[in-house]
Amino acid sequence: MEAPLLPGFRLDRTFFGLEAKDRPRLHDLIFDLVWAGEGRWDWNTIYNMPIFLRNFYIKKLNKMTDDKNQAKAAQQQPTNSKKTITKPPF
Repeated sequence: MEAPLLPGFRLDRTFFGLEAKDRPRLHDLIFDLVWAGEGRWDWNTIYNMPIFLRNFYIKKLNKMTDDKNQAKAAQQQPTNSKKTITKPPF
């Protein structure tokens, strides 16, 4: 008769979580939100924020940046109308 095996610890992940390859992207997003927040949020607040809410703010920030870039591009486009200078009659 053999001795029973001792129950060991499972060291692999038993929950859904971030893989090592996903962590740099997470920290990039956190940095972007903290930077764009201009002091309104700190790192811990963003890190512990629910994922759906963090994604909402990221989408909102991307939309604001796109709108700003489009407005800037529209402002920099030259107008087709030529400006004419008329001389005053003598």
